[in-house]
Amino acid sequence: MQAWRTISLWMDQLDEPLDARPSLAQDIDVDVCIIGAGYTGLWTAYYLKRQAPHLRIAILEANTAGFGASGRNGGWLMGNLLGEDRLLATLSPLQRRDSIDLLHDIPDEVQRVLQREGIDCDYRKGGVIYCAARYPEQERSLRAYLDDLYRQGMNEDDYRWLTPEALAGQLRVSNAYGAIFSPHVATIQPAKLVRGLARVVAGLGVAIYENTPALDWQSGEVRSAQAKVRCQWVVPAVEGYAASLPPLGRHQLPVQSLLVATEPLPDSAWEQIGLSQGQAFSEGSRQVTYGQRTLDNRLVFGARGGYRFGGRLREDFNLTDAEIELRRYLFGELFPHLKHVRITHSWGGNLGMARRFRPHMLCDRQRGLALSGGYGGEGVGATNLGGRTLAALILGQQNVLTAQPWVHDNRALSSLASWPPEPCRWLGYNAIIRSFVHEDRVLADPASPAWRRNLASGLADFMEGFMH
Repeated sequence: MQAWRTISLWMDQLDEPLDARPSLAQDIDVDVCIIGAGYTGLWTAYYLKRQAPHLRIAILEANTAGFGASGRNGGWLMGNLLGEDRLLATLSPLQRRDSIDLLHDIPDEVQRVLQREGIDCDYRKGGVIYCAARYPEQERSLRAYLDDLYRQGMNEDDYRWLTPEALAGQLRVSNAYGAIFSPHVATIQPAKLVRGLARVVAGLGVAIYENTPALDWQSGEVRSAQAKVRCQWVVPAVEGYAASLPPLGRHQLPVQSLLVATEPLPDSAWEQIGLSQGQAFSEGSRQVTYGQRTLDNRLVFGARGGYRFGGRLREDFNLTDAEIELRRYLFGELFPHLKHVRITHSWGGNLGMARRFRPHMLCDRQRGLALSGGYGGEGVGATNLGGRTLAALILGQQNVLTAQPWVHDNRALSSLASWPPEPCRWLGYNAIIRSFVHEDRVLADPASPAWRRNLASGLADFMEGFMH
């Protein structure tokens, strides 16, 4: 069990012993069988039990709570959903605003649960800063993004532009052109949240069986190596591990994101950086970077990883020197005085990417199937919304949760968009990522001529559009 501590900085920081709960040893009958003791599974169990305490619920976990993305992510608890602009595009302005308010409330809803249940996960709602700091094109793209947000019905209370001077009051980065700030994001210690949720739902009477991989599932039954679970509802809450439970892998691809953490930095270093209120931050390239200042004064910084042919899971997250140094280079561009700081932890995880990058919450009443996924790396907050929504769907409720455009009620799994077969997936993903890397290298070089900069950005724009 000691190996579980090496999963991430977050798991290494836990004070509790990482002892496994008992495995499933004999056949059982329950109302709801959840596959996976990550955020989605635990939130679903929590909201079901809070509203219907009589339900018999079992969770089968292949390893331990927090082994997957829930114990490995960057700790951004976001009040939004990947691709919400496209998902909300068909709604009326009033409906759109209601949906936006629902999304923006996610961090506050999580805080309400933390306070009610006594879960300490270093929650700090300091907002998020999307900064333009490495080349001028970032400022133009961020301003265009802000204009688009306003066209969708958001306002300066939701997102506002920070001049370089205003940005310096929160985050001091090299060569800043400006930033977008939103208050609708909190930072957390992810492993403390997932382990705390597991303790709470177990206390509510949910049976959690660890070291119990689900080998097969079908309507009304989930099978492990030693026993099977007969149930009315199956909730496969596996996200990046969807490929391990066919046919889920047709609809969610596993991609990787990789992170590093520095040693605790002295106050003098943080006086040069800022982030005194627990803000999350990112820089405006398409590399998808993300960072935060931990409660013990480390810099945690991550960036997009990769995709493996055939949707194979990455099992070994001992990062290579090149993977570590790329992330050091990216945060060193923002904070030059940290270029040679000691990195104490490096890790990564598998996350689920839905076709057309559209998260989904689906209920197939005929088969007794409910699932939520395709969060695309933004699942810390989206899983809370997913768990609430699945609970509402299973309980037959019709409310603001079930009325959203990402909800597919009384629909079959096959109704979700499917990814194309290999080698199209691998070729397409890598072509897109290489266009992003090429753009970043060209734009980060101030000596690049204008024609080359325009060509690199145009290609990346085309590939990003192709993704959607």
